[in-house]
Amino acid sequence: MATGIKKLLVANRGEIAVRIIRAARDLDIRTVQVVSAADHDMLAARLADEVIEIGPAPAQKSYLVIDNILKALAESGADAVHPGYGFLSESAEFARRVTEMGVIFCGPDAQTIDRMGDKVNARAAAIAAGVPVVPGSEGRVADLDAAIAVAEEIGYPVMVKAAAGGGGRGIRVAQTREELVKTVPMAMSEARAGFGDDGLYIEAFIQRARHIEVQVLGDGERAVHLFERECSLQRRRQKVWEEAPAAALPEAVRADLCASAVRLAEEVWYRGAGTLEYLYDMDREAFYFIEMNTRIQVEHPVTEMITGVDLIREMLLIAGGAPLSLSQEQIRCAGHAIEVRVNAENPDKNFLPAPGRIETLVSPGGPGVRFDTGVYAGYTVPPYYDSLLGKLVVWDTSRAAALDRLSGALTELEIGPNPTTASLHRDLVQNPDVRAGNVSTLWLEDWLRAAAEDGLLKTG
Repeated sequence: MATGIKKLLVANRGEIAVRIIRAARDLDIRTVQVVSAADHDMLAARLADEVIEIGPAPAQKSYLVIDNILKALAESGADAVHPGYGFLSESAEFARRVTEMGVIFCGPDAQTIDRMGDKVNARAAAIAAGVPVVPGSEGRVADLDAAIAVAEEIGYPVMVKAAAGGGGRGIRVAQTREELVKTVPMAMSEARAGFGDDGLYIEAFIQRARHIEVQVLGDGERAVHLFERECSLQRRRQKVWEEAPAAALPEAVRADLCASAVRLAEEVWYRGAGTLEYLYDMDREAFYFIEMNTRIQVEHPVTEMITGVDLIREMLLIAGGAPLSLSQEQIRCAGHAIEVRVNAENPDKNFLPAPGRIETLVSPGGPGVRFDTGVYAGYTVPPYYDSLLGKLVVWDTSRAAALDRLSGALTELEIGPNPTTASLHRDLVQNPDVRAGNVSTLWLEDWLRAAAEDGLLKTG
């Protein structure tokens, strides 16, 4: 399949870099992998056509340094950059500077990233598109008094959110006015330190919520959805288990949810792959837009499994100048898929990171089983980055069958000798609430707390 891209620089690492390189290879695109000093042995570096070092091991001195990546870009002669997820993937400055070099950025333009990366602006865009939003402040709150006024209008509890936050960071919950008075100054300080922006906004805290998101593709004029995913199993607001489609979601709600995501993507003339994130109020059977991720997401494989659409390939084709290759009518949802994140962490010791050499790696196989990873037996996991080792993804004709397939695949999976979160998922896949889909965004933390109190998990 022809694309306008000839040579692609991968501005990321780990399993997503491997995923991008494989998609590029299918399109006959040559690849350049940037690496820190600690990453010359990673799988992505072995698979790429070229490798360029961009700095010392810490991400703040390599993968997050725009100048270093642009220098590698110029040296390589690549005509496109794919940022993956995390790192600079949602940096408007990075997208802008890549484009100013005359190089293709595989994602939306800097203006869209700026607009949708700020939660207040994204909320305004959602309102303009007629998409429901969580009751809250109309924009940023100017000070503590303004925050109190909003909270008392919508009612406690409330969430205090960093306007420029992301990935579950920069969020605090205040149950009372007294807690809000303490929370706002701390949240502003955290937002300033973490995002360089101390802007906050306030919204209602939905007690029994599920986290639902919709995958979209756009070519700058037209957008389509690829159905929804559920990401309610979270620890510290970080997703650990994702599935598609969402379990036990009324069909009318599903249709409205997906249609609203297309409206919003077209409202902002979205280009590339993106995800609209929502909270689903289990008591009211209502959904509310919360934010947009202007990039590919960790959990994109479950969408690929239920639709048969290669999202990375579509991103590359769109970035290369092609219009959307699919109409909404052509996109079908078949069966059920589940993804669990396998991290180098010890669930029995409060998820203590467990980097080190991998002596054994046995990947599960068989129909409907996929293990996306950037590691291999003999590889040493460095301590500098996110602890994700791989994503175990399964598909079957129903959710119950997919859960059974996941159980079998987890039994096959071996990564050692250091502990991983695979042991957590072996417990979760047998849990009656998880199997029934009876979970919310608070369920996993409550379960972990109870397990620790019962001595089933150690707290450190």
